[in-house]
Amino acid sequence: MATFRRYFNNQQEYIFVTFVTYNRREILIPNIDLFKESIKYTKTKFIFDIFAIAVMQDHCHIIINTDNSQEAPLIIKSLKYYFSSNIPDEYIYQNISESAKKRNEKGIWQRRYYDHIIRNEEDLFRHVDYIHYNSVKHYNILPKDWKYSSFINFVKKDWYDINWCNFNDEYKIKELNFE
Repeated sequence: MATFRRYFNNQQEYIFVTFVTYNRREILIPNIDLFKESIKYTKTKFIFDIFAIAVMQDHCHIIINTDNSQEAPLIIKSLKYYFSSNIPDEYIYQNISESAKKRNEKGIWQRRYYDHIIRNEEDLFRHVDYIHYNSVKHYNILPKDWKYSSFINFVKKDWYDINWCNFNDEYKIKELNFE
């Protein structure tokens, strides 16, 4: 089995995380209220802010800002645990492996996730762009029309023009791939 190393230090950092549903099942948007509850629950356990987010049908991209980056894996674990523990039975995957059963998994999430410590301002901006581009990449829906992301909050702060990321790719964003 592969051993994954995660580099964290004890200072405040932005961390980009992607986590995916088991077998890429499209269960997040139908359960978006539960997903929001999961975030609220996790915020009662850990101190962190969500800098940017996009929830897709089968995965989520998020940038968290925490004073203790070593807690990042625990934050993701808590969010996934609360969601899995409270999801209606109809969304629980029935054909999970024996290995998954031994771990008390429900076939809601893939075990692993991708994380990346943001190194500098340029890296942060590229990852925020990627997060908000996801609705175009996966569904051909402009960011301004995808209500499951932080894009409109960034427009209100004048970080983006409301028409950012048009289908002609005038912002040269199609090359980004952080999945």
